[in-house]
Parts: sequence; structure tokens; C-alpha cells
Amino acid sequence: MKKNTLHFFCGKMAAGKSTLSKELAREYDAVLLCEDEILSTLYPTEISTIEDYLNYSLRLKVFMKSHVIGLLEKGNSVVMDFPANTPRQRAWFKELYESAGVEHTLHFLNKSDELCKMQLKKRNKTLPENAPLTSEATFDAMTKFFEAPRDEEGFNTRTYT
Repeated sequence: MKKNTLHFFCGKMAAGKSTLSKELAREYDAVLLCEDEILSTLYPTEISTIEDYLNYSLRLKVFMKSHVIGLLEKGNSVVMDFPANTPRQRAWFKELYESAGVEHTLHFLNKSDELCKMQLKKRNKTLPENAPLTSEATFDAMTKFFEAPRDEEGFNTRTYT
């Protein structure tokens, strides 16, 4: 019997979270929800700063909470390609799986800054024309907020090195 599980991710920008999320969604026959795709569809021109991102991301999470809990309660596994890069962000995921009464896995992509920057450059080369590129400066600014998960947070963590 399939166990419904909430899968979510911790890892720096360009660590491979989106790639892994797609693989896991196929493997577990799970619903895949991708924050970047949803935000770029709903707010195609509104997000240009980190503050904009934080504001619109919060709006999205308020909307998504009951939806995700409902999916989990109905027996679906859900893969959320949303960042769980700080204790506060991870606490939101804990609310989801505890409210739904389901299992969870925090997938921690423990990758070096150097590897992530190399992958970021590769990704920028493959983006469609007119798509916004992510610079090393943006990577550095976002990485300042990154906090690896700690054992005392109590997550079922799977680490990828």
C-alpha cells in the first residue's frame, strides 16, 4: 500500500532541487508543486527584488496551505519544490504534514557554493531568450539566508552530497 508523504527540499540555489523534485514526483506518482513556476505564472512582472519574492511567496503559501493539506488527506503524496532553507520555512512544511497526519521527507541537497555556481552558469546558458538570468551576486545574496537543517528540528531528512 502506498503511503502518502510530503516531500520538500533544502538546498542552495542551483543545488539541483527542481531536478530532484521532478524525479521524485515520477518515482512516487506524486503531485508536483513548483513555487518558481507558480509565481512566474501569477506574477510575471512583479518580482524583481528579494523583498518582492518574500512578499509574493508568503501570499502563495497562505493560499497553498489548505490545498496541500487537502491533497495529503485524500491520500496523495505531494512533492513541493518550494524552499525549506531556513528554520522558519521548514516550520511551515511541518505545519502541513502534521495537520494532514502524514509522513514527510526533507531532501537536503548539501552542495558546495562552487558546485552551485557552476550549475547556475550552466542553467543560465539553457534558459529561453528574454528569461531572467540569475547572477552570482543573487546567489550570494540568497545564500546569506541559507541555514542547513539541524537534527533537533526533528525532520526525516535524506541528505544528498
